[in-house]
Amino acid sequence: MASLVTKKSVLFAKFVKNASNNSKRLSSHFIYFPDNEKPVQGETTKMNMMQAINNAMDITLKNDPTAVLFGEDVGFGGVFRCALGLQEKYGKDRVFNTPLCEQGIAGFGIGLATAGATAIAEIQFADYIFPAFDQLVNEAAKARYRSGGMFPCGALTVRAPSGAVGHGGLYHSQSPEAFFAHAPGLRVVVPRGPIAAKGLLLSCIRERDPCIFLEPKILYRSATEEVPVEDYTLPLGKAQVLREGDAATLIGWGTQVHVLLEVAQMAEEKLGIKCDVIDLQSILPWDEETVCNSVKKTGRCLISHEAPLTSGFGAELAATIQDECFLHLEAPISRVTGWDAPFPHVFEPFYLPDKWRCFHALSQLINY
Repeated sequence: MASLVTKKSVLFAKFVKNASNNSKRLSSHFIYFPDNEKPVQGETTKMNMMQAINNAMDITLKNDPTAVLFGEDVGFGGVFRCALGLQEKYGKDRVFNTPLCEQGIAGFGIGLATAGATAIAEIQFADYIFPAFDQLVNEAAKARYRSGGMFPCGALTVRAPSGAVGHGGLYHSQSPEAFFAHAPGLRVVVPRGPIAAKGLLLSCIRERDPCIFLEPKILYRSATEEVPVEDYTLPLGKAQVLREGDAATLIGWGTQVHVLLEVAQMAEEKLGIKCDVIDLQSILPWDEETVCNSVKKTGRCLISHEAPLTSGFGAELAATIQDECFLHLEAPISRVTGWDAPFPHVFEPFYLPDKWRCFHALSQLINY
């Protein structure tokens, strides 16, 4: 009997180990596609996305004496180390910790920005930005409008790690971009990698209206790119066509761009078709012209994002595409997204719109 119990215990231990290994494998639901094109010529250095964000803030603090960086645990670099070394370099009066109070962080940032400073606020996780929602939507977003265009909110950028990370669960994996896309006066930006992150963050920091900069946290260390050392910006409100084709238009942002790039590669290998792949980059405002021109060319459109289906930003894209491109469409617009449920932990691989779900939806689009 004792030997039977021991044997069962060994088998159970093996099962747990295999299940754990399998979940680790499944949690990485994408292959990273690094950018090869450089926005500017000159010297480059290898950086991951965390380092590129750090570099953008370093450039800002160096060149702008009014710039300050603050948030929970930012003083020692932050949870994801994006501010690493900046307090030592620029002092505790310019890079500092705040109380655990998101509405206070946002309100303090608004006050700094309206007084003329360049405010860079970090919300430790995008999931916890909701206590600051009133400050951002009712105060920051409306500053320019309520003054008749005389006074903008000023240079306020709110950075927040967002999206799935492989083990975040319901409080550390959400994608809240659609909530803020409903607030005129804000800019909402999501980068796909180091080169894009540095250029877009520098643009947000120099923008005179409030920006929400959502950083897909799983991309912080997923891969590296040769990032230009010098100062450069990328235009806000402009999408990028990363791959060209004529069979369908695939639209995503953040991590999902890499999923769709792999789907486009699979489609070429398995279906013999080529697709446009568009990184939206800016959620608000978004690049309607680039998107609609692509859909008019291909006649088919697939939109994918990690946030839930209902009222996700894909719904806004689908509505506009249907309105502007109706006579060009060869099939209904497809959306592959997270489910209308809280973000799960152990079942995260089934929640995320991975390459297989997207490829299946694309196959249905092609065969419609």
